[in-house]
Amino acid sequence: MTTVRIPAGWPATEDEARAVQDELRERVVLDEPGPPPGAGHVTGVDVAYDDERDVVAAAAVVLDAATLEAVAEATAVGRISFPYVPGLLAFREIPTVLAALDALPCPPGLVVCDGYGLAHPRRFGLASHLGVLTGLPTIGVAKNPFTFTYDDPDAPRGSCTPLTAGDEVVGRALRTRDSVKPVFVSVGHRVSLDNACAHTLALTPAYRLPETTRRADSLCRRALKEATGRSPELAARTAADPTRS
Repeated sequence: MTTVRIPAGWPATEDEARAVQDELRERVVLDEPGPPPGAGHVTGVDVAYDDERDVVAAAAVVLDAATLEAVAEATAVGRISFPYVPGLLAFREIPTVLAALDALPCPPGLVVCDGYGLAHPRRFGLASHLGVLTGLPTIGVAKNPFTFTYDDPDAPRGSCTPLTAGDEVVGRALRTRDSVKPVFVSVGHRVSLDNACAHTLALTPAYRLPETTRRADSLCRRALKEATGRSPELAARTAADPTRS
C-alpha cells in the first residue's frame, strides 16, 4: 500500500480548483475511438473515505479484458486533499488514485471510473480529469444521472437512450441487465461514446455495475479498514455527492 501526501501547489479553494478545470478541459481528446472491447487490460479505480479521520483510500484493479480475470491490483492511502464541493470531487480523489495507478506493475489500459467524464456541469468530471493527467483512455460509468435528463431505455440489456443537458448529449443511459435500472456512461478522454458503452456491456456479464468498479470498490474498502482499523460500514464513506462528479 502506498502512502500519499497532498501534492505541493494542490488547489486549496473553489476558485483555484475551477481554474484548474478550465485549463485542463482544453486538453480533453474526444476524437479517438479508444481500445477495442475485450482486448488488452481494463482497470477500475475507486475510493473510500473516513471523513472523521481525514483519510481516503484508493484502489486500482487491472482485469484481462477478454476473461475479466484479475491481473494486478494496487492501493494508496492519504489525507483527503480537498473539501467536499459538488462538481469538484476529483480534487478529493485524484492524488490517491494517481498513486494507486502508479503502483501497478503493468499498464492499466482503459481506465473505468465510478463517476462521470463529459457528463459534468463543467464538462470535466473525474474520468476526464484523470485521463488528461495520465494520458490514458478513460470512461465514466455512474450509478445516477446527476442533474441530466434521459428517457428510460427499453427493458432488454444493451438498450440505451441519450443523457442530455438541454439539447447537448453528454452521455447515455445504458441498460446492463434486463429490466434493471440503467447505468450512466460518459466519455472521459481518448474514447468514443459508442466504444465506452461497448466496454461497459463487456464488463457487466452478471451484474448491473462493471466488474472493474465492483472489484475496485471492494479493494479500496479493505484498504481503508487496514489503514484506520475500522470496519468498512463505519469508516468507508463516499462523499455526499451521489454522482461521483
